[in-house]
Amino acid sequence: MLRVMVCGAGGKMGREVVKAVHADAELVMAGGIDPSQAGNDVGTVAGIESLHIPMAASLDEVLGENKPDVIVDFTSPAIIFENAKKILGAGVHIVIGTTGLSQEQRDELAAIGKANNANCLVAPNFSLGAVMMMKVSAELAQYFPNVEIIELHHNHKYDAPSGTAVLTAKLINEAKAAANVVATEDLTRESLPGARGAKVDDVTIHSVRLPGYVAHQEVIFGGYDEALVVRHDSLSRLSFMPGVVLACKKIVEHPGLTYGLEHYL
Repeated sequence: MLRVMVCGAGGKMGREVVKAVHADAELVMAGGIDPSQAGNDVGTVAGIESLHIPMAASLDEVLGENKPDVIVDFTSPAIIFENAKKILGAGVHIVIGTTGLSQEQRDELAAIGKANNANCLVAPNFSLGAVMMMKVSAELAQYFPNVEIIELHHNHKYDAPSGTAVLTAKLINEAKAAANVVATEDLTRESLPGARGAKVDDVTIHSVRLPGYVAHQEVIFGGYDEALVVRHDSLSRLSFMPGVVLACKKIVEHPGLTYGLEHYL
């Protein structure tokens, strides 16, 4: 049975991960890391029964002799890169749900993991429905090359556009390139006005940040006198937990760094 720890265990996502790991018969909840909750019981912080495991204040406290098999990180873009380097350098597998890592940073993490026999999954979205949305969108791209994305998240989300939207756009662009199709309208403009308009190659992304939302995305394809919309809605953070649990179980089977949960399905 794999021993799993959660970095950022006192946060909204971290608390749900603690509960999901503890409830799974094939995983062992080994601890949590959160400086704001240091010394408090991991289970109590998550809102379940006491697990008699005190919350650690830092990664350094848990990467010694009794280190876990897997650490799930839901912290912040400001610290995820340094966290991941430290975890992989200690020979521990890491499941990353925090967005904001660049391609160059992922390449560096891959090298560190390879040198220490530790695997890494970077997943912009752990919802199985969101993964299917991205897969379907990529398949549709060769038939509907004119496409834009609207993504809507809660107002405390750090990044815009979201990692899910960026990955969706990349998959669409790759599918269009493979099929040698181009949009029928001029898509050469380099940017959109405002901080929440972005382009990933040919795909324009619009970001909405408002209270009341969790995580939602529409991929809108325009055709001749018709439109096709693929939409996914995460109604609570529980929607991400099956994917997180799956990642913890599968990470030992996938050497190196993997980008996107779809590769584990």
